[in-house]
Amino acid sequence: MSTTIIVLIVGIVMVLAAVYVSWRAGRLDRLHIRLELAREALDVALVRRAAVVLELAGSRLLDPATSLVLAAAAHEARTAGPDEREHAESDLSRALRAAIDQDRFRERLSESLGGRALLEELDAAVAKVVYARRFFNNAVGVTRTAQHRWLARTLRLAGRTEFPEFFEIDDNPPETMATE
Repeated sequence: MSTTIIVLIVGIVMVLAAVYVSWRAGRLDRLHIRLELAREALDVALVRRAAVVLELAGSRLLDPATSLVLAAAAHEARTAGPDEREHAESDLSRALRAAIDQDRFRERLSESLGGRALLEELDAAVAKVVYARRFFNNAVGVTRTAQHRWLARTLRLAGRTEFPEFFEIDDNPPETMATE
């Protein structure tokens, strides 16, 4: 009788342990899916911002020097490889800040035909980059924490998945955008 109870208890503990490990593996898998979706959303937001900046630069609403700087920064951001992407996106943010923070930039652009629509589109694109990067970095933090747990490391629940890295760029909006 006592052997049967011990076997039953050991069996229950093993089933509970298997259920827990399976649950942790499923959670880690869902976190990796969330991370990939956040990465795609961030990529879309960055490409959209660069496209709007290129549209603004080619609109003939800006002076030639500002147009050239913005176009070059947007082109670099769109064509940068994975290793240079953070640097190129930061350069685009700085170029945008330098252009938009010029004296009366928003007023002059708003007065021109189509300028107001471009400014609204740019404001939305810049805000989406900020939110998408925050969401992505949050997903990276949660995934890294889950991967660091002893059970995930011991049983290699993450498999051969690379350790996720944060996406750190200078995405501070221009002063005139932050105050509106």
